[in-house]
Formats: sequence, structure tokens, C-alpha cells
Amino acid sequence: MSGSKTDFDPIGIVIDRLDACRERRLEDLLALYADRATLDCCDGNRFIGRSGLLRYWPGKLRAATGAAFLLDEVVPEKDYVRLDYRDYDGSEVGTKFWFDDQGNITRTLCVPRRDGARSKAAQVSGYHAKS
Repeated sequence: MSGSKTDFDPIGIVIDRLDACRERRLEDLLALYADRATLDCCDGNRFIGRSGLLRYWPGKLRAATGAAFLLDEVVPEKDYVRLDYRDYDGSEVGTKFWFDDQGNITRTLCVPRRDGARSKAAQVSGYHAKS
């Protein structure tokens, strides 16, 4: 997130979110989001605020497969961070994250990935899934 004057590490927050998902830590996961955060998932549904997140996350965490929440790539963009990873069912997805000034996630936008490729940048940065 170039040009951003933040006192938090947006990539670290995205990694913390992925870790919380992988370890099924719902409260830690919810704590990363702003009170009125918006989650737009791959199927077109939108979830808003803590009540929305509580409708979305528990079922996803319970249904997670062994291939769930594995990191493929994380890339800081100008206004957001993009995370390419394996969703709760092991499918390849990309999610964009936006943050408030306190480092809370304000919005996530998920889209299915079709390329399946990992970039060399992710491998060099150390933010990639370990085999």
C-alpha cells in the first residue's frame, strides 16, 4: 500500500487472519475486523458488521478441509493487500483487503482464481505456503 502512512503492518494482519482461519480461532479472526466491516464473498453474498461475520465465518471454519487456508501469495497494492490462498474448501481464491487507520479490516472482496500460479515475488518475500 504505497504512499500509505500507517502504524500497522497490513501484510501481517492478512497473515494473522489466515492463521486464525487455519487454526479455527473465530474470536481472534473477528477481532481483526472493524465494527462495520463488509465481507463480499465469492458466491456474491455480502456480510456486514459483526453479526454478518458471525453468519459467515463459523460455518466456513467448521467445513474447512485439510487443504484450507494455505497461502499462495500476498501482494501489497496501492490501496489494498491482495491475498491468494486456498479457501475453506481448498479452492483457489483471491481476496482484497482494505483497512482503517487503526489497522482493522474494513472490507474484503473475494474472487475465484483460475490461474493457479504463484509469483516469484511471493516466493522471494517469504510469504508463501511451505510444502
